[in-house]
Parts: sequence; C-alpha cells; structure tokens
Amino acid sequence: MMYNVKHSQIYLFFLFAIVFISCKQSNRPDVSNIKLNIKIERFDQQLYKGKGKDISQINNFLSKNYGLFYDDYIHKMVGSPEYSNEEIIGILYRDQPYTDLMKEVNAVYPDLKKQEQDLTETFKYIKYYYPKAQIPKFISFVSGFSYQMPVGDEYLGIGLDMFLGKDSKFYRAIVQSVPLYLSRRFTPDYIVPRVAETYAHEELFPEPDENRTLLSKMVFQGKILYFLDQVLPESTADSIKIGYTTKQLDWAQTYEGDIWAYFLENNALYETDYQKIQVYLAEGPFTPGLGEDRNSAPKLGVYMGWKIVKKYMESHPEVTLQQLMTENDAQKILNQSKYKPKQK
Repeated sequence: MMYNVKHSQIYLFFLFAIVFISCKQSNRPDVSNIKLNIKIERFDQQLYKGKGKDISQINNFLSKNYGLFYDDYIHKMVGSPEYSNEEIIGILYRDQPYTDLMKEVNAVYPDLKKQEQDLTETFKYIKYYYPKAQIPKFISFVSGFSYQMPVGDEYLGIGLDMFLGKDSKFYRAIVQSVPLYLSRRFTPDYIVPRVAETYAHEELFPEPDENRTLLSKMVFQGKILYFLDQVLPESTADSIKIGYTTKQLDWAQTYEGDIWAYFLENNALYETDYQKIQVYLAEGPFTPGLGEDRNSAPKLGVYMGWKIVKKYMESHPEVTLQQLMTENDAQKILNQSKYKPKQK
C-alpha cells in the first residue's frame, strides 16, 4: 500500500513538473516553424591561415569572399587608405602581437557553435515579430581591440578579441584605453546580447531625433531592453542584458525607490542638457551623485527606463511588442505605467 502512495506522489510530481515547464514555455511564441540557421563567417581564421602564403592570392581570396567587409576591415579597422591591401596584410603577418592575439582567439573560440545556436534562436524571435527584418551576414574578425561590433552594408561584425574573457592578459595591458569596468564584460556570454542590442539600435529602432529629455531617452533605452527580454534566449541573465555585475543589479533593485525619488527631487526627468543627461545614461564604474563610496550601479537612467517599460507592459497586456516599439510618447508610457516604486 505504501508503494502505491509513493508511486502516486511521484506520478503527481512529474505531472506537475510537465505542466509547470509547459506553462513556462508557453509565455513565448512558437518559432519552431521559422526556417533559419545562422552561421558566423570566420574571417579571422581565413586571414590568419594565409600567413606564410602568397599575399596576392590571399588578398584576392578575401576580396572575393568578403567584399565590402574586407575593404572596411583593411582600410578603416586595421589600416588606412594610403596603403594597399597587400601592404597592410604583410604588416599584420609580420606583427608578433597579431600572431599572439590570434593564438588566444583560436584557443577561446575554436568554433562558434554556441553563439550560432543562440543567434539562430534570437533571430527566429526577431523574425516572428518583424517578418520583413533583413538579417545581415555575421562576420568574426580581430582588429587589435579597435572595434567590437561594427555595422556595415549587409554585415554585422563580431570582434572576437573584445570577447576573450574578463581575465584575459590582453585587457590588463590595454587598461589605459579600455578601463576594467568595460573589459569585465568582454566575455563570450556577451556576444549574442550585444549583437541583438546592436541590431535593434541600428536596424530596427533608431532613436528619434526628438528624444531630447532624460525621460524620453530613459524610456527609449528601456524599450530596447524590453525587446531583448522578448528575443534573447530565456537563460540570458538580466545583468548581462544591461551590462551590470550581479552586485550592481542587486544595488539597483534594492534602491529602486530611492533612485526614482532622486530623479524627481532633482527635476531630472525633463532635463535636456546633454552633459547632465549623460551622467545617467553613459557607461561608467558608477553613477555620480548616487550611492556611497562610489558603490552605485552605472547608467541608472537606462535601468529605470527598463523598469518603467516593464511596468507599463504588465499593466497593459493588450499592447503588443510592435505597438510598444512604435510608441514614442515617453510621458504616456510613464503615466500609464503608474510606476511608483517604494523607497527603502
């Protein structure tokens, strides 16, 4: 008799687990019928493989296969127009730091299967919401820490040397030009979120020129983050979406009400002075004027915009993602969100 009870409990447990998982998955649209298989073209490896071979042949091969990207890479990213393609390639091949860097890139990224899988999932959701969206070529490259994610004619570049892992020896060597608060995010986990964010900004949702107030910029950035919520793999942490450490995200969540009160008390929402606004939107180690001992999270305007948009969408389940992204009345979104976080 005891066995039957246990057996029933086990059965009920698994039944509940199946229902729970099904409910969780049903929150997102079914994109299984969207045919898409994203591949990242390894320009970085193709260029490096040419070392020791005939440079003229390598130049012809890369020019034929990578077209406009190759031209941008040679003359804008690593070289300049006054030198020929072959001269620039020759300089790279003779440069020991380039060789050292490529060895590190190949060690960290022998392949990009995980990134391709996650990009495929992400862009299936993007195509679900925006069927006419044009998906660019994705091309990986190395530029000596000059470019992370350039966008050109029909391509989106992925600078793998800017995603080697926060403890890479290379980032400690370039700390004067790339501070640690930035390079700590140069990890493999950031590739797909940064691709999606860049694509959203550059291809789908350019910021309206009339966005001059802090509030309008906050809500615009909040909409971008909400868009990422809908299209990135569900396992993507909120801290990675916004670029916070776990500690910074915890701080922002803990003091959300106090941050909002600070904005209101300082009449910051309708400020249009770019220099003053940037304090709350720009990357940095912390947000000046908030927190003690420089322990605040950075770009708190972006974080608060995200919270406002989330509250708005929770309050208005009838509003679609597409409707949200075309709604440029930040004041309307704020008012109808009824956003009023409690102070600590």
